Formats: sequence, C-alpha cells, structure tokens
Amino acid sequence: MQERISEVGRSVHAANHYREIDAARLLGLNLMNIHTLTDNLVQEFLTDFFKKKKLETVGDVMDALSELPEYQEAKRRASGPQITSGRAGNRAGKVYVDMTGGTNPSDKIFQELSKAGVSTIVGMHLNEKSFAEAKGAFLNIIIAGHIASDSLGLNLFLDELEKKG
Repeated sequence: MQERISEVGRSVHAANHYREIDAARLLGLNLMNIHTLTDNLVQEFLTDFFKKKKLETVGDVMDALSELPEYQEAKRRASGPQITSGRAGNRAGKVYVDMTGGTNPSDKIFQELSKAGVSTIVGMHLNEKSFAEAKGAFLNIIIAGHIASDSLGLNLFLDELEKKG
C-alpha cells in the first residue's frame, strides 16, 4: 500500500492544490469538498445493491446498474456502463466494487482478487496498466462511468441532507 501511496503522491505533488480554495476566497464563496465522501457512498451503495441481487452473469450486473437513474441517464447520453473485459454471458461470480480513492488500485490487487474468488470488477474508471493486469487475472471488468458514478454519490449525499431538512 505504501508503494501506491508514494506513487500517487509523486504524481500530484506539483499540482496547485489551492487553486479552488483561492478562487472561492477571491469570489467570496464558501467551499466544501465532499468528492471522496460521495465516492465512498457509491462504493457502499453499489456493494450492498449488488449483494441483494441474484447476479449470475456479467449481463445481470449490467442490468442491475441499468435500474439506477444515474446510469440510465449516462446510457441516454452514450456514456453508460460498458463491459471492457469479458462478455455479458460470462459468470459474474463475486463482484468487487472499486469506486473510491481517486486513482486506480494497486496493480498487484487483481491477481489477489482473482485468487479470493472475485470474478467481476465494477469500477468508475481503470487506466491501461491496471486494465491489462485485471484482464491478465481473467477478471470481467465493467466500467460504470465517472460522471454517472459521481452523480449517484452526490444524489445519495443530497438525499441524506434532504432527510435532515
């Protein structure tokens, strides 16, 4: 894990981390970043959502995603979930949801997931190196989509705010 943390740290070290904060300050706006929090909400929601379903095939996982309005809208805009490795008829097996962290997981995780009985990964996005590693571990891969997944997370968060009045 430390290796991946260091890799991410090196990749964003030169970024202007205060750009949004400075812009909000100049405009006199309040600012709160809830991006990771809402990614975590999506991760938890989809994990629980899939556990309640009888998902025999990768197509069943796709159908389940298609029940959710955020993914329906993404599909309408030609950016819906896609099977990027495997086929709709493949056995879904255990489904692992990866929607959080802002980056791809360590490339070393895919063989371990496969050994642990995971057959399908549902993720927000996956870079080419991670894609190759996951495919090499014979995992089905569904890319749910970044904007649809972010929208789901924000809607889950806003639903909770609405409940509180």
